[in-house]
Amino acid sequence: MKRKNVLFITVDQFRADLLHGGMAEAAELPNIRALMQDAISFANHWSVITPCGPSRASLLTGQYAMNHRSVRNGAPLDHMIPTVPREMRKAGYVPMLFGYTDTTQDPRIHHPGDPALRDYEMPMAGFEERLEMRMEVSLMWRGALASRGYKVPPFDQFYLPDGPDIDSPAFYAKEDSDTAFLTDQCLQTLAPLKAPWFVHLTYLRPHPPFVAPEPYNRLCKSNDIPVPREISPEIADHPLMQEARASQPITRFLPGVADLTDTPESTRTLRQVYLGLAAEVDHHIGRIIQFLKDSGQYDETLIVLTSDHGEMLGDYGSWGKSTIFDSAFQVPLIIRDPNLENAGQIIDAPTECIDIFPTLLDFAGLDIPTSVDGRSLYPLMRGDVPDGWRDYTWAELDFARIPGGTDGLSSDGLPITKCNLSILRERHLTLVHLNGGLPPMLFDHRGEGEARNLADDPAYAGEMLRLTRRILDHRMTFADTTLSNYAITGDGVIRA
Repeated sequence: MKRKNVLFITVDQFRADLLHGGMAEAAELPNIRALMQDAISFANHWSVITPCGPSRASLLTGQYAMNHRSVRNGAPLDHMIPTVPREMRKAGYVPMLFGYTDTTQDPRIHHPGDPALRDYEMPMAGFEERLEMRMEVSLMWRGALASRGYKVPPFDQFYLPDGPDIDSPAFYAKEDSDTAFLTDQCLQTLAPLKAPWFVHLTYLRPHPPFVAPEPYNRLCKSNDIPVPREISPEIADHPLMQEARASQPITRFLPGVADLTDTPESTRTLRQVYLGLAAEVDHHIGRIIQFLKDSGQYDETLIVLTSDHGEMLGDYGSWGKSTIFDSAFQVPLIIRDPNLENAGQIIDAPTECIDIFPTLLDFAGLDIPTSVDGRSLYPLMRGDVPDGWRDYTWAELDFARIPGGTDGLSSDGLPITKCNLSILRERHLTLVHLNGGLPPMLFDHRGEGEARNLADDPAYAGEMLRLTRRILDHRMTFADTTLSNYAITGDGVIRA
């Protein structure tokens, strides 16, 4: 069978409820919605860790963070772990990267003076970096802006609103934005290609800072934007929540605006700009899809669209993604395989970002390495729920702050090995188990959900015990099996 193209798109910090849920009516995403009608969507899909670097490590290795251990931005990824780009080369693809993977290099295979150890946002080995669009670098984009007559500011002033209002536009026009430039470069590369190709296209937006070019800065201003969900005093008083809210105030998401305060008006405005940035990405994804149709490649291309994690947008008084709530972990997943029917189908079975790697391998006819914790989604896409399919999802967060390293939450009084938590989400109940003696949290979505912590409620004592055991079972079941499922015998190597 002739190999087909692979277009693997990640959109950074894109909440799932822009497509399935509370923000959907306010979001203007016609191209992604059109793709959903022609593809299979997963409405119960989750990242297994935040923030960006760790989530992409799980996405591209198919491993839980407890196994790959790149648990913070800046934490190195073991170079021995099988990855999407290395495995897809076995099927004859040359995986091309447009954007970034936020992969921190393994210092054991680099000299201390190697520049690869000076930037935690390096590309994952195995990809051909066709366009560097790392947030704090993006040299080609900056050069293009300068060549078009812009006065390019230093990075700390790059994303300031160009005007007196917090929703004033960016200093660059929509046709010159980072999103537009990334799409332009990808299309220019794809246009002459004939052989089956593999492209990993990674959009920064709608990741903050929340500044958008015209008209996207105010595109959704008149839309009915939901107000953030309120946090209860008991959850706000939890030591982790106190630290998370203190370390990620609203001012971090529009740096340079010193008088920005967390009011209903400013929160609504930043939500509006976030929606505009998402709409801008949607427009350019539409350009990519139209190119595939115009060039006759749409039915010759596997399309995977997802995100690395979500964004709180003021829900429960929180911003960003280094927290415990659903808004930070639930993400969209859309897959269009032209060989499959069931276009427009929405799958509600629990799925995780670690399932995408084995799905790509299944598509390419490759074996799935023993290191992979996820499962191929093809049985679900063909209408079958495999025996033993999970009925919960799992996630982790490492909140250690390393002096001189990237941002974290509080590690005061705790060793770095205890600055972490695990989240087990069933359909109705969510247990957040924190290490280091910090109090757990239990949410019941049949009641007040994430607004009330039921961990100390005597009526839920049995559920607390059951879910805590289930967390332990999960860790024991998914401990790394890279070599443990092999046996060396007199007849040679046996794999379980």
